[in-house]
Amino acid sequence: MESIIQASYFIVAAIFIIGLKQMSSPVTARRGILWAGAAMVLATLVTFLAPEIIDSETTGTNIILISIAIAIGGGYAWRSGQRVAMTDMPQMIAMYNGMGGGAAAAIAAVELLKATREASHVSEITSSSSTISEVLGADVAILGILGAIIGTISFSGSIIAWAKLDGRLSRSKLLPAQHWVNALVALATVGCAIAIYFSSDLTTIVIFFSLALILGIFITIPVGGADMPVIISLFNALTGLAVGFEGYVLGNAAMIIAGIVVGSAGSLLTHLMAVAMNRSVSNVFFAGVGTNSSSSTETAQGEMKEIQAQDAGILMAFASQVIIIPGYGMAVAQAQHKIWELTQLLNDKSVSVKFAIHPVAGRMPGHMNVLLAEAGVPYDMIYDMEDVNADFKNTTVALVIGANDVVNPSAKTDTSSPLYGMPILDAIDSDNVIVVKRGRGAGFSGVENPLFFSDNTKMLFGDGQKAANDLIQAVKELS
Repeated sequence: MESIIQASYFIVAAIFIIGLKQMSSPVTARRGILWAGAAMVLATLVTFLAPEIIDSETTGTNIILISIAIAIGGGYAWRSGQRVAMTDMPQMIAMYNGMGGGAAAAIAAVELLKATREASHVSEITSSSSTISEVLGADVAILGILGAIIGTISFSGSIIAWAKLDGRLSRSKLLPAQHWVNALVALATVGCAIAIYFSSDLTTIVIFFSLALILGIFITIPVGGADMPVIISLFNALTGLAVGFEGYVLGNAAMIIAGIVVGSAGSLLTHLMAVAMNRSVSNVFFAGVGTNSSSSTETAQGEMKEIQAQDAGILMAFASQVIIIPGYGMAVAQAQHKIWELTQLLNDKSVSVKFAIHPVAGRMPGHMNVLLAEAGVPYDMIYDMEDVNADFKNTTVALVIGANDVVNPSAKTDTSSPLYGMPILDAIDSDNVIVVKRGRGAGFSGVENPLFFSDNTKMLFGDGQKAANDLIQAVKELS
């Protein structure tokens, strides 16, 4: 039976890796998700054969409890996955990241409590104190405690990320000397972790997990809204790492391999996104772009110049090339289908249309790509920042719909800006820029955008879907 379990876990690991590879391309991503899901189903079914479950005195109870947990969790995930709007997908991903970290932390808690009871039993028999490290072994104890810290931080931090993305914590209120407070909580957490290793005290374990929960909250609170995509990716990597550590504690090869794959993929994605912003991960945590502690750029000079949809539609219809830059505002307005309809009309008039995607556009990695794919935009019309930036100088109209920071020229010119140094889409180099925006505010990050006041920029105020529909009507009237 053990050979069957390990062989199945090896197959599961191979399918996970194949699925992850397929997710690297939009063409095969859906297939990759299905493959990975099938592997997870296989891993779950094989787990029922584990000796700890079927050879236990409580086999029936174990199977019933596991089945109930699968039914509740799977049923809720299936239902919520069907109902969630694309605008809420980042929140769902943040929440699921947190649940993974929380599950790893729960496993660690169970193992530490079991070790505590066993240590107490040994102490009663031998009349000498026994520690958790002696009961579990040094390697298992260290990885179990590390997994507990990482999983707990990922859990509580992801909940804060969800609250920010969902608008429940729109502006973070920091404690005085927040980063120093975080450092003290981190030191206290590490101190408790060391104490647990050399003892078997239940109170210390409770304090340890409480501090780790608080630490996850405190280190996420200073992170600005504009940096949430990086934080989601980082917590995803941390969850994978915690799962891998706890897989070692349980001796479960599937958990170890899955955790390593998720952890390494999440770490690489986090690094790539930080590079795309020209910032380090530590800067993302400590800069606070978009919180009350972050400063805005220098006051923009000039006045926003408004344009009507009729005039904007005419300008686009007679353009040689149009580059569309989508942002989270497009997602909120669910305007991607109308934008694709507008694109088709422009193509019919021999206008070259491209979509430019910044690596951190939206609220999660690949957010805009998913929205455009949902609307039916062909993959060969969607360009990454480094592939399209040079084209703006030959572009008649750059249409910015719901984006702000990713086209903010102060990232190149204003050293006092929190965005300074971040690579941007050079929409300002176009002959004309049309910005679809609901109001005159600074946007999600709270950083003012000089592009909106530029001489070649016109503002089309209103809801993204209505603006797109008005542009469609304007283009149609020219037929």
